[in-house]
Amino acid sequence: MFNKPITNSHSDRNVTSRQYFLPLFIALVVLTTYPSKAQAQIVGDLEVNIPFQFHAGNAKLPAGEYRVHMLDDSGLTLVEISSADGSASALFQVREADAKSTPDKSELIFNKCGDRYFLAELFEEGSSAGSQVVESRYEKAVSQKAMEAQQHVTAHRMQQGN
Repeated sequence: MFNKPITNSHSDRNVTSRQYFLPLFIALVVLTTYPSKAQAQIVGDLEVNIPFQFHAGNAKLPAGEYRVHMLDDSGLTLVEISSADGSASALFQVREADAKSTPDKSELIFNKCGDRYFLAELFEEGSSAGSQVVESRYEKAVSQKAMEAQQHVTAHRMQQGN
């Protein structure tokens, strides 16, 4: 009565899973091969003189000369900012952002809340695609009270060999 072999239903399931595996594999190859919009984020290293104490991610950094660069192999989501003398640095997470207009100069944009500055966005000269810093818990708590303004600080692309 129920003499149908079990092996037939098992082999049917294998054929079905193979049918789905190939399109999935092709989709993954296409997604990892084609450049995304995020490729237009900060490409080279930037040099910047920040005239005030500020927060970048979870770190509080003093005023001074800094270098900013996207970490290799981070999927364009981690940025490092380090003082020119090596005494201070921070890693922070970013996501892609679009400028309202294409900037004439590379710049870092800070949100000002009271007497505190928080690094908010980074843009390179000539590209409207940039990076938005993911807010830390501390910034979220402080900014709930009131964000007063934004401060733009001009940055320069680092010369090769520095």
